[in-house]
Amino acid sequence: MSPFRAIAASLLLALAACESAPTRHVTLSGADSARPGFEAISLFGEELPRPEVPDERRAALDADLFAARLVLERRPGDPDAHIWVGRRLGYLGRYREAVDAFTAGLRRFPQSYRLLRHRGHRNITLRRLDAAVDDLSRAAALSRGATDEIEPDGAPNRWNIPRSTDQSNIYYHLGLAHYLRGEFGAAELAFTECLDYAAVNDDMLVATLYWLSASAARARGPEAGLEQARRAHPEMHVIENHAYHRLLLARAAGTSEELLAQTEPASLDWLTTAYGVSLSREIAGDHEGAEALREEILASSNWAAFGYIAAEADLARAQGTPR
Repeated sequence: MSPFRAIAASLLLALAACESAPTRHVTLSGADSARPGFEAISLFGEELPRPEVPDERRAALDADLFAARLVLERRPGDPDAHIWVGRRLGYLGRYREAVDAFTAGLRRFPQSYRLLRHRGHRNITLRRLDAAVDDLSRAAALSRGATDEIEPDGAPNRWNIPRSTDQSNIYYHLGLAHYLRGEFGAAELAFTECLDYAAVNDDMLVATLYWLSASAARARGPEAGLEQARRAHPEMHVIENHAYHRLLLARAAGTSEELLAQTEPASLDWLTTAYGVSLSREIAGDHEGAEALREEILASSNWAAFGYIAAEADLARAQGTPR
């Protein structure tokens, strides 16, 4: 481990508890007050509907959830059985129920960093950012020194090759939760720690470098972000996170605007790309252009995407009051 990463590891949990954001925290404590038919409440206080799942896909996901629940009935003493029920609920857009499933597992296995990692992820989805930082900070502490293992995919890529690990997911989501709260220094530390585990493959590496570059630029200035972006190169073997890879290469080259026309509007890749372009605009001093693109992101319906949540958090901090 490099000296900087060693320092990052020792400071991370302390910063998680005490760093103040440069602007007000965007927090959410009342997500469960959403009416039936709505899954969460945005950082502006608006109800977010449960995502629609196509009928043909829903049938398969319902079957997966049924099977996961059967396994849990047979093996209630298996923490992985609790995890899979929560994950399957999440794939159906039933995020609050997913958090409840992970919480039920944590009552039996309070030291499970894997359960905390997954609950932290879904707390991000639900905009419970303080709870997400708490969960993921605990997961980081509990997992320190444990053997890092490949995390199985619940929604495999077309090659059926998992691309992330327990530790990389913990620090990746912890960094994201800090970033969304505007705690860019703590986010940079978490993503720096994540690099030790993200090197398992280039997909996890480009995703980590992207958010590390964004965090560094906002914590320490554009040159710091550019330094991280330059660590990506065209020959990387990326099979999933192409949008992050393209954004890093474009940021290092000094322009990213053309990437918007290369992705399907409102797709997940477009949301990721559009947020990255909005950040490039902000770094270049085009704050109006950055805000306009973030508003365009929020006009889409995929409110669980990280690019959408990041745009929402930026706009909420900038505006300071609900819409």
